[in-house]
Amino acid sequence: MSDILKEYEWRYATKKFDASKKISDSDMFVLKEAMRMAPSSYGMQPYEMIIVENDKVRQELCEKAGMNQPQIKDASHLIVFANNTKIDEAYLTDYIDSISKVRNISKEDLKGRHQLISSAVTQQSEDWIKNWAKNQAYIGLGNLLATASRMQIDACPMEGFSTEKFDEILGLANKNLSTAVLATLGYRDHADAAKDQKKVRKSKEEFFNYIS
Repeated sequence: MSDILKEYEWRYATKKFDASKKISDSDMFVLKEAMRMAPSSYGMQPYEMIIVENDKVRQELCEKAGMNQPQIKDASHLIVFANNTKIDEAYLTDYIDSISKVRNISKEDLKGRHQLISSAVTQQSEDWIKNWAKNQAYIGLGNLLATASRMQIDACPMEGFSTEKFDEILGLANKNLSTAVLATLGYRDHADAAKDQKKVRKSKEEFFNYIS
């Protein structure tokens, strides 16, 4: 078995973290860059990362918005993937400006790309745009989980929370953001029974379909 597959066998959705163990700054740098460098549709990154470091806020999130799931307060780091809720022509123009600056391409030469993205994204309905942005956040989550497993850092992706309460406690509405999904990072508590459970997955025959 390749090392990559061994890493996927090693990882699991950690239910109980060792609250005394913290991820080093150097490892967090790698994890943050893995999130920042994740692919997204048109490269627009229609979400932002909220790293909640305040213990009191994490406790409040756990009790009032996170269904008392202990990972929220016990993990070394709590990461909130927050999708942008206002992706309009102004947002797109800022993105095109960034492309122009970073790649040294004139805005005139980027008109075609601007029009393409405008038609494909910003001219869609508000609900469509919000769902699209939220889906992009999950790509970043996937990058984070894969990178963490390579670094032997435990993680748990989490959807069991109140979006409205998370947004309220973190003050996200004023920033045109809304909580999409969570990830908790750290190191497993050896008392966590879930670490020894065998993975339950579809068989290869059930999972893979081939069109010849």
